[in-house]
Amino acid sequence: MTDSATIIKPSPAAIGPDGAPRSFYVRTLGCQMNVHDSERITGSLLAAGYVESDTEDADVVVINTCAVRENAANKLYGNLGQLASRKREHEGMQIAVGGCLAQMEQRKIVERAPQVDVVFGTHNMGSLPTLLERARHNAEAEVELLEALETFPSTLPTKRESTYSGWVSISVGCNNTCTFCIVPALRGKEKDRRPGEILNEVQALVDQGAIEVTLLGQNVNSYGVEFGDRQAFSKLLRACGEIESLERVRFTSPHPAAFTDDVIDAMAETPNVMPQLHMPLQSGSDRVLRAMRRSYRSKKFLGILERVRDRMPHASITTDIIVGFPGETDEDFEDTMRVVEASRFSSAFTFQYSIREGTPAATMPDQVPKEVVQERFERLLELQKRISLEENQALVGTTQHVLVAADEGKKDEATHRLTGRAEDNRLVHFAVPEGSDLPRPGDVVTVEITRGAPSHLVADGPTGAPLRIRRTRAGDAWDAAQAASCGAPTDAPAGGAVSLGLPTLRIGAPSSPSKWQ
Repeated sequence: MTDSATIIKPSPAAIGPDGAPRSFYVRTLGCQMNVHDSERITGSLLAAGYVESDTEDADVVVINTCAVRENAANKLYGNLGQLASRKREHEGMQIAVGGCLAQMEQRKIVERAPQVDVVFGTHNMGSLPTLLERARHNAEAEVELLEALETFPSTLPTKRESTYSGWVSISVGCNNTCTFCIVPALRGKEKDRRPGEILNEVQALVDQGAIEVTLLGQNVNSYGVEFGDRQAFSKLLRACGEIESLERVRFTSPHPAAFTDDVIDAMAETPNVMPQLHMPLQSGSDRVLRAMRRSYRSKKFLGILERVRDRMPHASITTDIIVGFPGETDEDFEDTMRVVEASRFSSAFTFQYSIREGTPAATMPDQVPKEVVQERFERLLELQKRISLEENQALVGTTQHVLVAADEGKKDEATHRLTGRAEDNRLVHFAVPEGSDLPRPGDVVTVEITRGAPSHLVADGPTGAPLRIRRTRAGDAWDAAQAASCGAPTDAPAGGAVSLGLPTLRIGAPSSPSKWQ
C-alpha cells in the first residue's frame, strides 16, 4: 500500500440554495488519532467546496468519535440530542458521525438518532463529501463503512490545526489482542507506510514552517512489522534527525512488549528527538497483565524505564493505567501502586475499567464492583498527584526551552501569562514582563522555572527582565497564517533574525551540566 494523493472533487452539495458555500463544523471526541483524522475530514470538506465554521451553528456538523471508553457512546448521543433541536430550526442542516464508534455502532446510530444523515467509519473518511451529497439528494441517511483500509488516510487533503506542530501517521491499525481493547476490531490489522513516504510528509510540514512533529501509530514502535524490519522505528527516528530545521520529534504511543534498546539509543543519540516517553503500563500486577494479554510483566516495564533514564536522565515519562480490570484483587491493585511509586511518572492518564461490547474482557467473571473501583481510582489519583507535584517541584530553578503554544493555557488571560511545552512536553505557564516583546505561537522562549504544580510548571521571571525569545520559522508561519486569514500583508519579523537550524543547546530539565551540553 503506497501513498498516492486522493483527489476530492467539488461537490454540488457544498453549495446552498442561495449559491453560497455551505459551512461545516467538526467536533472531535477522542485521542490523538481522532484529532489527526479530524484534520483530514476538514481537509476533505474544504476540498469539496465547503467552508469551515467556528461554531456548531453550521450547515453540516461532523462528530468524529472514539470508542475506547464506555462513556464515549453517552457523549455521542448527548451531542446528537442537542443537535436535533438545532437541526429542526436550521433548514437543510446535515449531521454526520464518523470514527471508531461509528465503525462499531454502524446503523444503530441512525436507528437511535434518526436526525443523523451520514455514518462513516475509520476506513473511508474521504467518502464524507460524497455521502453528504447522496444523503441530500436521496433525502435519507447514508451509512457506509468499509471493513478494511484501501488507501492510507494520509493521502487525503489535510487542514492542519497548527502551523508550528503537526501529526504524522506512520502506521494504522493494531496486531495486538489486548482483552480490554476494541481498537483492533475497528481500525484493522497494522498497516505500515514506507519510510520515504513518511519522511516526505515530515519534510513537507517543515517546508510549511513546522518545527515539531509527532509520529503516530496505534503501537508506534511496532512500525516495520509489515515489511519485516524490526529496527525500522529506530531508523525512522534517526532519519528525522537528518531533516534540517526540524527541532522537535515526538511519538505516541509505544507498546512495552516491543520497546527495544535500539529505540532508546536512537532517542538518546538523535538531538531533535525529545526527552519524553509515553509508556502505557495499564496495570502493575503481573496476573492482571496476563489477563489483559499485555505480553510483558512489571519487571520488564520497570527495566525499560531504568534504561531510558540511564541514557536520558531527565526524560519525562508518562503512562496509561486501568483500575478495576475484571478479577483485580486488593493485592493486584497494591502491585499497581507499588509500580507507580517506583516509576515516578511525571503524569498519568488513569481510567476506571469499563465494559466494551465485543471485547473478551466484557464477558470475564469477577467484574469489580463500582464502589471498589472508585475507591482504588481515587487512591491512585492521590498517589500520582503527589508524585507529579514532587517531580515538578524538583524542576524549580532549572532553565527550560518552551515552544509557545496557541490556546493551551485556559487561564492565560486572567493570569497574564502565556503557555507552551518544554522539551520534555511538560506544560509551562510563563509571565511576559511589562515592556517585553510578545512571542508568537511557534517561537521558543527560555525561562527559569519558579514553581511546580501537579499538572504544570510556572515561570514568573524577575521583574523588569525581558523575556528571552528565539523567533523561529514556525512563528513566521503563524504570522503568515494570521495575515492570510484576515487578508493583511505579512510584516518582516521583529526582534532579530529567524533561526533556521536546531537549537545549539538541548535542555530536557536541569540546567546544571549534563550529557546534553
